[in-house]
Amino acid sequence: QVQLVESGGGLVQAGGSLRLSCAASGRTFSSFSMGWFRQAPGKEREFVASIDWSGKSTDYTDSVKGRFTISRADAETTVYLQMNDLKPDDSAVYFCARGSSYYHTRNQYDYWGQGTQVTVSS
Repeated sequence: QVQLVESGGGLVQAGGSLRLSCAASGRTFSSFSMGWFRQAPGKEREFVASIDWSGKSTDYTDSVKGRFTISRADAETTVYLQMNDLKPDDSAVYFCARGSSYYHTRNQYDYWGQGTQVTVSS
């Protein structure tokens, strides 16, 4: 069984930065892609970023390109989301998820964390 635990959320002013972490259990972490998603109140969950098993290939939704960076540290079985120049529209619960295969994807995930709240004030 894989468990994912997010941390690092909080309240920040517009223009500020936060770094989210997702600690994963399980010895097969390095063999799978990882992703971040977010869900704002009244909205559907949306894809934010993903990274392949090697850490060399990434994908971002257009609204965060140039501001967010996804990375992974396999020795720590942790995936990160560095968020810079935050905007009020970035406010949401952020979830990490484990991909179903080694390559990054926007919609094929089989394990999910509980989420961490990010609130950006204007």
